[in-house]
Amino acid sequence: MKINNKIIRNVGLALTLITVSCDSYLDVNENPNNPEDAPISGLMINTTYESAKNTFRVGSITSNYVQYLASPNQASASDTMEPVSHNNTWFNIYNVMTDLTVLIEKAEEQGANHYKGAAQVLMALNLGMGVDIFGDMPFSESFTFETVTPSYDDDGELYTMIMGFLDEGIVNLQGETTVSMGDDDFIYQGDTTKWIAFANMLKARYMIHTQENASVILQAIDNGFQSNDDDAKVNFFEQDINPWADVARDNADLLLGGWISEQFIEALDGTSYPTIDPRLGLMVGTTDDDTFVGTVNGAGRGNAPAQGARSTLIEDQYYTSITSPILIGTYSEQKFIEAEAAFEIDKSRSYQAYLDGIIAHMQMLEVPQDEIDTYLADPSVSMGEGAFTLADIFKEKWVALFLHPESWNDARRFDYQYEDMDLPANLNPNLNGQFIRRLPYPDNEVSRNGQNVPEVTLLDRIFWDE
Repeated sequence: MKINNKIIRNVGLALTLITVSCDSYLDVNENPNNPEDAPISGLMINTTYESAKNTFRVGSITSNYVQYLASPNQASASDTMEPVSHNNTWFNIYNVMTDLTVLIEKAEEQGANHYKGAAQVLMALNLGMGVDIFGDMPFSESFTFETVTPSYDDDGELYTMIMGFLDEGIVNLQGETTVSMGDDDFIYQGDTTKWIAFANMLKARYMIHTQENASVILQAIDNGFQSNDDDAKVNFFEQDINPWADVARDNADLLLGGWISEQFIEALDGTSYPTIDPRLGLMVGTTDDDTFVGTVNGAGRGNAPAQGARSTLIEDQYYTSITSPILIGTYSEQKFIEAEAAFEIDKSRSYQAYLDGIIAHMQMLEVPQDEIDTYLADPSVSMGEGAFTLADIFKEKWVALFLHPESWNDARRFDYQYEDMDLPANLNPNLNGQFIRRLPYPDNEVSRNGQNVPEVTLLDRIFWDE
């Protein structure tokens, strides 16, 4: 996306709105920062921008669980799957959903159906991110400002609401509107055709979680993304840099983070699988010896120095340049959803979608064509329709969803059965030798609304994982 001056100016407005966004049901009385005072254009800026940031925020939690990242510190809670309270993530998801509630209401009042439709799609996205990590959540009573102790909605019922938002969003995006979106839409700059495709892509994402009828999933995919050009993403700016670039920059300054898991390195360097993946050097950095060396989750760096002996995120790669996009939903992800959905009913379509998903991700990273061809020529990658398995789909999708929160949903559905993926060292003993299945409810929520917070453990599963 070409970044014009108008969009850059809008960043300042977005950042201002972030600071004044309403605190959902946390402020039941008069709120001096009420988003109802904001115009729909300002709310669109904030909600598209912050939806991307929420994708990063959740991904920064889950990337250790799926062993993209590993902590340099031994027995770090992020690696060992301890019950960490993610108050800020909860807060930010609800902040965006509060603004979206107001945006939907104001857009309806003004007949701005395209704004309303896009807001409904974003509501589905943010609610889906919340449900997928927490399970049951307060929703039906959360945005009326009539109670500080809203009841919790069942996670399965919330998924029904998610699908409703997507269906209604598509209808509104297809209809007439009094006001059109433009540069205030940080995802598609007002392109409603792409918004409709994104809504269908999200329908496929959520339906694959619940193992809906394959034909219904494939119908959504047919109306979804057609190429990488349709990817839902938000590009960042020098005034507010990509948050993964921030992690890479901090690591270079010895504020350690963004260390790469040994699991990820060995999955791509020819150790766990027979072929070397040309994407590795475009996604992570090498050591001072120009080699790729990962960190064992839970074990930390041991006696290794703080810099130079392990692979980390580094600046100026696809995921970590200052202006890199945060990817919300991609064509490559959709292709792997298609491959999984079609696997039992149309093996030929499934296999081709699997190959197309690999190609789409490699092209996104700008892998040279000869290297793409070499990778695809390897029989461990292009094994043929007869030898092709669901494990092949999940492996390649895991690579393509690098740093994305959707990967943890896949890991749980796949029961973490990736090649050579072991439990982290120093695992939380309360997990009884098992991988984590959900996040705990945040401490602030337990303190404020404890009478309604469900009693769960880290082994209790989200409804689609049961």
